[in-house]
This record gives sequence, structure tokens and C-alpha cells, in this order.
Amino acid sequence: MAIKDKLKKLGLKGVNKPKLTRNHPTKKAVVLSTIGPGQEGGKVVRFGDQKMGNNYSPEARKAFKSRHAKNIKRKGSAAYWANRFLWKAGGHSKRPPKSQKKTFGKK
Repeated sequence: MAIKDKLKKLGLKGVNKPKLTRNHPTKKAVVLSTIGPGQEGGKVVRFGDQKMGNNYSPEARKAFKSRHAKNIKRKGSAAYWANRFLWKAGGHSKRPPKSQKKTFGKK
């Protein structure tokens, strides 16, 4: 399948341009990646857990980066894209819903 066909099927605007997938049952976002090893023809990478809350506080961001540090370095991995798209500083700023039991940075 050609890259143009994959982009059209996923509804993406371009290669290496992530998009939120609100209707996907398990993942928050999708990207057609060509920057990792073996991804020259384009690889669909889905990342972010749809069931998790939106706690993008600085403390949660730091915890994510320390937990996934090894995988973030691997270009084209789901952790790499989550770090770039969901967890980047100044990216998403939503706070967790009240029903979420774990809160970072709030006392």
C-alpha cells in the first residue's frame, strides 16, 4: 500500500503529522511514521491510552519521561510520538478529571 493510500485511509494530513483519534476504542492518537529504522515505506503508529485521564501537569510529564526514557530515544516508537505530541511542554494542558484517583502536584 502506498503512503498516499495510508494517509487517506487514516485521515492524516501528512507523514509524521500525528492526529487525535477520539473514536478509536483503545488509542488516543495515530501517526504515519517514516523516521524510525525500517519505516521508510511508512508505518502506522498508534499511541496513548484512551482510558487514561488527561493529567498533563509538570509532575506527570516528568514521571512519564523518566518511566519511558529508553523508548523515547528510539525514533518512530509509540513512546517517542507520545512524548512529542501528548507530553511536550506547552502541549496538552488539560487537568485530570475529578474521578481520577491519582493526582500529581495537587495537595
